[in-house]
Amino acid sequence: MEKADAQMLLIFGASGDLTTRKLIPALYELYVRNLLPENFVILGAARTVLTDNEFRRKQCDGILTSQKELSAKDARLSLFLKRVYYMGFDTQNTDEYETLKNRVEELQNLYSLPDNIVFYMATPPEMYEVIPLGLQKCGLAYTSDGFRRIVVEKPFGTDIKSAKHLTRLLESIFDEHDIYRIDHYLGKETVQNILVLRFSNGIFEPLWNRNYIDHVEIVSSETLGIGNRGGYYESSGALRDMVQNHLLQLMAFIAMEPPVAFDPESIRDEIAKVFKSLHHYTPEEMQEQIVRGQYTAGTIAGESVQGYRDEKNVSGDSVRETYVAVKIELDNWRWAGTPFYIYTGKRLSEKKTEIIIHFKSTPQQLFVGQCSGSSCNQLIIRVQPNESIALRFGLKIPGSGFEVRQVSMDFLYSSLSDKKLPDAYERLLLDVMLGDSTLYSRADAQEASWNFIDPIIKNWVKRGKDGLAFYASGSDPEEIDRLMPHDKKCNCCNEMM
Repeated sequence: MEKADAQMLLIFGASGDLTTRKLIPALYELYVRNLLPENFVILGAARTVLTDNEFRRKQCDGILTSQKELSAKDARLSLFLKRVYYMGFDTQNTDEYETLKNRVEELQNLYSLPDNIVFYMATPPEMYEVIPLGLQKCGLAYTSDGFRRIVVEKPFGTDIKSAKHLTRLLESIFDEHDIYRIDHYLGKETVQNILVLRFSNGIFEPLWNRNYIDHVEIVSSETLGIGNRGGYYESSGALRDMVQNHLLQLMAFIAMEPPVAFDPESIRDEIAKVFKSLHHYTPEEMQEQIVRGQYTAGTIAGESVQGYRDEKNVSGDSVRETYVAVKIELDNWRWAGTPFYIYTGKRLSEKKTEIIIHFKSTPQQLFVGQCSGSSCNQLIIRVQPNESIALRFGLKIPGSGFEVRQVSMDFLYSSLSDKKLPDAYERLLLDVMLGDSTLYSRADAQEASWNFIDPIIKNWVKRGKDGLAFYASGSDPEEIDRLMPHDKKCNCCNEMM
């Protein structure tokens, strides 16, 4: 596999949870698999005061937590951590970035590194403007004989206006092709396999359109509540937190046209086209085709849990949605008339993320047990908890007669016992080091998705609590029944698929 050029990865917000739980363990796994550059340095930066060794011990604990079988005395772990450094300074004060520049140059000279740097923003969103301006002011944002790339975590803006503002600011400092808007969902192996499943198999692509697919479901449900993220969730909600980025991106992979070539810009061109073809709701359609809900007290796995309004840092009369279901239509040739149903929420009955392609039923039902309405012929792509792909179809029950029963052909990634399923951050970090932006969002796609989401948010603000449904923790909102018509439900197994 191709290796990246020698470089430095500079992580802002390095004293935080994301760095310790995800980024450093992912980088260590890449190191063990011999996928990091031959010559590299990782420099963490944050306001917290830590020495290099204190930071290394913290990251060592994070790696050991993620890899239970690993020993702190492992020689590879020690060699990796020697390349990890830390600098504490006031990241909010752009005048202090000159000291950061001096530390960067010191490490580059120490390891004879070329002038290649990836900046990773593992920070709260309010720092997404401050840090690039600080890098610009001290001159670290520029190079004449290397590269500069910046990775920005979600949320990328809170509406179309803020997203455009952030893009314009970043583009005034970095080139668009050097701005990497990360979505960890796209780093999952099953999600990437959607492209291969579609575009390398002649048995699927000819059927992948409105003529043969009845509808598509994209589900991401959690049994957990908001935990200690009450402040964030009050300003975000399920629509911004999950639909605008993760789930619309999954939909784009399902709905996109075949790219002219398998290169980053060709693929991102097709993703942007999907977002630009999103049907924008009228106010009447919003009431009919969107459900929002909020969890109340209930029971999860036999344990009583409190309602959203009783969570820490949540208003007692909050109307913030913890559940959202939307019926989406695409105004294009391939998908006209084929709805996409997206559901996501907290404190639901089951933890799962999956995509279900419902194929149309045959024009005539000849056998007992055969589906009518929406067909039981389904392709199920499960992203979590157990990554898998399943195909459901009808077969004759053994014995006399022709009674049909649904069967499933399953592929579980866990069955590949000789292959370790890489963490999403491993793939995405490796891609940015290689300069591959295929799985990163582009500015025009971000803005098109916000153009779709913004009117919904404004409508909810205008309506207040009107239309907000409540559901007990551990259950699924009943209001979803009005979103999906009866003929979209599987009749043979008597459940909504």
